[in-house]
Amino acid sequence: MKKSRFFRRRLSPPIIISGNFLLLIIFGTLLLKLPIATEHSISWTDAFFTATSASTVTGLGVFDIGSTLTTFGEIILLTLIQLGGLGIMTFAVAILMLFGKKIGIQNRIYIRDSYNQQTVGGMVKYVRLILLFVLSIETLAITLLSIHWIPIFGWRDGIYYSTFHVISAFNNAGFSIFPENLIPFVGDPIVTIILSSLFVIGGLGFFVVMDIWNKKSFHHWTLHTKMMITGTLLLNVIATITLFLLEYNNVNTIGDFSVGNKILASYFQAVSPRTAGFNTIPTGNMEEPSLLFTMLLMFIGGGTASTASGIKLTTFMVIVYATIAYFRGISEPHLFGRTIKTEILLRSLAITTVSLSTIISSLFLLTITESIPLFPLAFEVFSAFGTVGLSMGITGDLSSIGKLIVCLVMFMGRIGPLTLFYLLLKPKKESYKFPYDQVHTG
Repeated sequence: MKKSRFFRRRLSPPIIISGNFLLLIIFGTLLLKLPIATEHSISWTDAFFTATSASTVTGLGVFDIGSTLTTFGEIILLTLIQLGGLGIMTFAVAILMLFGKKIGIQNRIYIRDSYNQQTVGGMVKYVRLILLFVLSIETLAITLLSIHWIPIFGWRDGIYYSTFHVISAFNNAGFSIFPENLIPFVGDPIVTIILSSLFVIGGLGFFVVMDIWNKKSFHHWTLHTKMMITGTLLLNVIATITLFLLEYNNVNTIGDFSVGNKILASYFQAVSPRTAGFNTIPTGNMEEPSLLFTMLLMFIGGGTASTASGIKLTTFMVIVYATIAYFRGISEPHLFGRTIKTEILLRSLAITTVSLSTIISSLFLLTITESIPLFPLAFEVFSAFGTVGLSMGITGDLSSIGKLIVCLVMFMGRIGPLTLFYLLLKPKKESYKFPYDQVHTG
């Protein structure tokens, strides 16, 4: 007992969080290798890749889920997605609360770090609200989608397909049991709106949703919530219009659709990279400018303390506003009547630098191990880091080493750049300052 407590004190929250994800991946790999989990035998590499993709809520797949996994295997996949999306610590605390156990300060710290918060106060209450919110949203969405799909697929399949895709969508996973993902439903507004709403809400972040729920007025929202809502709306509109114009005449995607379906498909493909991974048009058939723009969206990602990854929308907005402020001669950037701290600027710069370094390093390794063109490889790496799941169709063609590299990128993308940084270096605050001097830049 004393030894266990000693290790718990010595292990930092980033190590615990990363270790939990790693254990989930290993456990998922072992379950997916069971004979009852697959229709035919799969390799250990493919089982590990699939477990990693599900646990990190990515959605990249090396085989067709619907024809390879049995119902048992699909349920294992869904469990990994739900645990990976909300966090293992959230479920662990929920189980402790269910049995009336006391939640210690150490577990509260783990929850705080899992959701990237500043204080441990109210963490247990937030976990309770998060679980209630998730169950309510998923139940409502499953009901609505079932009403639409039961007449098409029948009672059993209609409810099952709805449950699978709702959980996958809300957790921003992008896994589908349909061979062509959601391409058959490209012109279906009900499927498009329900599933896209799920990964938009899931990508906002739980604390943003709670802030909106508790404070009905925009004026009373926190700066983070205001940035997430305005940034999400603005980016989604810009992305929809951009993809609509770029793909308008592409007969391999939306060129032959009616104007209404073109808008619907463009909207879905605009919000999916943040970071859901579903697609209603063939990703590999998109124009190169559209693919490059999608890579940017995947890099930006969703919100902090959400089921999404990427550098996060607020990080991107802070860097943009800081750049604008510099050119306007403003020493401290401000937004919505609030000044952004220098600490936040440095944090955003660190996140972006570590993220780009991870992507470039991984892409460099893949160009050595794979005989695949650079552009599809780059798209795959951006998708893996953003835990998106969109692909140009090369995932299954990767070598075993290539798959392991992509697994590492998915893992890094899910635990977050700063968690990765804390694992590599133990930060400490300096108690002294050096004299200033001039450095020429630009």
